[in-house]
Amino acid sequence: MSQETKVIEKHDVVIRFSGDSGDGMQLTGQQFSDTAALFGNDVATFPDYPAEIRAPQGTVGGVSGFQVHIGEEHITTPGDYADVLVAMNPAALKANLRWAKKAGTIIIDLDAFTDKHLEKAGYSVNPLEDGSLADYNLVPVKVSELTIEALKETGLDQKSVLRCKNMFALGMIYWMFEQSVEHTEAFFDIKFGKKPAIASANKLVLRAGYNYAANVHALATHFKVAPAVIEKGKYRTITGNKATAWGLLAVAEKAGLSLFCGSYPITPATDILHELALRRDLGAKTYQAEDEIGGICTAIGASYAGNFACTTTSGPGLALKSEAAGLAVMAELPLVIVDVQRGGPSTGLPTKTEQSDLLQALYGRNGESPMPVIAASTSGNCFDYAYMAGKIALEHMTPVVLLTDGFLANGAQPWLIPSMDKLPEIKLRLAKEGDDYKPYARDPETLARTWALPGTKGLEHRIGGLEKMNIIGNISYVPENHQVMTDLREQKIARIANYIPEQDVYGNVEEGDTLIVGWGGTYGHLFSAVKEMRAEGHDVSLAHFNFINPLPKNTHDIFARFKRIIVCELNLGQFAKYLKSKYPEFNYYQINKVAGLPFTVVELKQKINELMNA
Repeated sequence: MSQETKVIEKHDVVIRFSGDSGDGMQLTGQQFSDTAALFGNDVATFPDYPAEIRAPQGTVGGVSGFQVHIGEEHITTPGDYADVLVAMNPAALKANLRWAKKAGTIIIDLDAFTDKHLEKAGYSVNPLEDGSLADYNLVPVKVSELTIEALKETGLDQKSVLRCKNMFALGMIYWMFEQSVEHTEAFFDIKFGKKPAIASANKLVLRAGYNYAANVHALATHFKVAPAVIEKGKYRTITGNKATAWGLLAVAEKAGLSLFCGSYPITPATDILHELALRRDLGAKTYQAEDEIGGICTAIGASYAGNFACTTTSGPGLALKSEAAGLAVMAELPLVIVDVQRGGPSTGLPTKTEQSDLLQALYGRNGESPMPVIAASTSGNCFDYAYMAGKIALEHMTPVVLLTDGFLANGAQPWLIPSMDKLPEIKLRLAKEGDDYKPYARDPETLARTWALPGTKGLEHRIGGLEKMNIIGNISYVPENHQVMTDLREQKIARIANYIPEQDVYGNVEEGDTLIVGWGGTYGHLFSAVKEMRAEGHDVSLAHFNFINPLPKNTHDIFARFKRIIVCELNLGQFAKYLKSKYPEFNYYQINKVAGLPFTVVELKQKINELMNA
């Protein structure tokens, strides 16, 4: 007698794939995400990479995870806890069990739960037998054995066969969520176009997993998530790093300049350099330097020569670039410095997210070296703020720091592809032959100097790291002139506030009890927490900042409307310190986390409630 399948309609679900770093969990999760997005669900992802490059197989240190949140409504986070956890071995179960919802479904590869693997994972007793999983819907499946069975006629070696076992689990999940396998099959044809046997093997295992779940009713429950109602247009799934690269490319195209990126590979920023290196068809020039200093120095040289220049890095690399960044401030050349933040200090946690480079971005240079600082807040709007960083750099003749983080860089979401025609105009300040050119003469409104390209007749001028005489640009040690030039550089950055949007507030626009303040990649979790709390009747609002230096002009007015300001960030309070220095008249409460992980909505709501009730 067959078991009847129960179909549950849900607004959203969270699935977490986990296994050894060689089990293909990132690929598995990404394929499910792309399929759900093609179906029409809104999607947010969180790839959770192991910190150790070659951790011993089967150990907790080598576990790789990928969490995906799909829904019929707007999704702003990858979810706190998983409705379904796929654990390909005991170590994956041990590392990820805390992220599974009680009564949630856990699919495990029963073949991996041997004494040897249990010992490697640190289990003294088998969790499948000690009752510790009684609160979950446990689905033990002999994934490895069934994968071998599905491919027994292919002639592939054992190692190649077992590499396909992640597709068996994915096939089961596709059946569970009523998703089609066709997109993933098409992906295999492209990825393994020159290895048709491998493409065929993955397809066979994918179908085997799908049919296994359907035939034996290992998963008696289906989840059905309707397509989301979203703005019409052409979408694609995009990561923050790819969006950043494309935003920089869009700046170059809009400004009519060549793009130059001089960088040194560093986790988690390297993918930006990789993506730009693929776009020679768009005129992009990339240079992998011997170190971080070489990366930024070549970018400064490219800017001097008339390119739209950028350099990409993470926190340790930003520290190394600091002296050359001061040179760009002194020379007043346009440059975008992208810092994809990670856990620190020093080498820290290369694969984990954090927001602790803010003070370095604001102040981490010798002398008075003011720079605009901008922070993206979603994977998709990394494009928008990369574009804004480039626009500000070119129009105000200054280096700009763009902050993203590992969470945004590796996470993905559906992204509405913008039209170049609708992107804001970029107005260059280029000197022309025949102009009465003075290197440090300034626009009266912006205080930006004019850009003179080498080789243009009559525009010869001095440039470099020594202080310049106002207007004429000769080297100057005159004390009074140094004061004038320092003040002008500071005022130039302050005036950028006239050219950025005012800060908006989600919630009570006029006045209210509690204002939650955040910046950068914490947006999704803070927005979700505030939205849920408002639905529960709490007087709480959100001001999430993308423009850090200068702050939006209405920041003080917003703060003055609320009785309580709570600043939430993934550090020990860097933005809170900065706000206290700008607006000391307000009292700031703090919620801080430094665990290499994003906030969860649950913990935010709990801590906000505690502060509101204190």
